[in-house]
Amino acid sequence: MNANSDPEYARYADLDFDDAKPVSEIPALARLQAEQGGKSRITIRVDNATLSVFKAHAEMTGGNYQTLMNEALRQVALGYTLAEVVRETIRAELREK
Repeated sequence: MNANSDPEYARYADLDFDDAKPVSEIPALARLQAEQGGKSRITIRVDNATLSVFKAHAEMTGGNYQTLMNEALRQVALGYTLAEVVRETIRAELREK
């Protein structure tokens, strides 16, 4: 996935961010990020094959691989197995018919 696959890329590609400050240096933004963000920046090592699967899936769906990985981690943390996700999806589809 390259940078210009983001639909907003063209809109901001020519902006100059050389003088930009990090959010942590602007108290109002830091406070807003802490209140609204709900996410933490981490460093994690992932197998290349696993990362490739998420990136390929994100590119096919037009999504973001990090969002897909976050959702997969959330499901594991909540105890969902692939079988349970499939079962729930089938049940939901059958209820709609």
